[in-house]
Amino acid sequence: MALLEVKDLEVSYGLIKAVKGVSFEVEQGEIVALIGANGAGKTTIMHALNAIIPKSGGSVSFDGEDITSIAAHKLVSKGMAQVPEGRRIFQELSVLENLKMGYYCKKGRAEYEAKLAEMYSYFPILKERSGQIAGTLSGGEQQMLAMSRALMSSPKLLLLDEPSMGLSPLYVNTIFDMIKKVNENGTTVLLVEQNAKKALSIANRAYVLDLGKMTKSGSGEELLNDEDVRRAYLGG
Repeated sequence: MALLEVKDLEVSYGLIKAVKGVSFEVEQGEIVALIGANGAGKTTIMHALNAIIPKSGGSVSFDGEDITSIAAHKLVSKGMAQVPEGRRIFQELSVLENLKMGYYCKKGRAEYEAKLAEMYSYFPILKERSGQIAGTLSGGEQQMLAMSRALMSSPKLLLLDEPSMGLSPLYVNTIFDMIKKVNENGTTVLLVEQNAKKALSIANRAYVLDLGKMTKSGSGEELLNDEDVRRAYLGG
């Protein structure tokens, strides 16, 4: 049984059907990428999975439980955490306060300290700046903080929505290196990413989305070498 199973998912905005019967799976331990052009429906799918926007059809199950109709605020305690597009950190809180917010559904001081140490091991700059107001961090540092805040809840599945958006090449490499490390340490990852080459380079499997429909699927390596994918998303 897959950790995440999405069947015939549909999302509409009024009369416009943005996601048209999409089905895919994420197995325990995988990195799965959704790639596609702007407007393909990638972020809409993420929002629907997290119940931020309503689904107009289909079903979603997570860890063997039907979560199609579960409210967004209940998903983190079930083991699903999202790093949203644009990071959405608490700008006026400190770095440490943001990390504490990520731990809100957990209990135990010892575990909290252990998770905090783990986040600081991933991103040492966050420890150095733990007292700094989060809104004054650079874009790359804010992305590190957003990832760490989500990981504080010890999720089974981490959903990443455009983690490289607006970042310098150096920070992009850092973020993708950390995605791989987080996955190697046991967290399953669903990744939506405009930078198809980077996403496919770390993905076990991937799906191509076009105008709200899945058009291709395969291993990351297979899609990196697919002529249609290379022409459409990888610059030839």
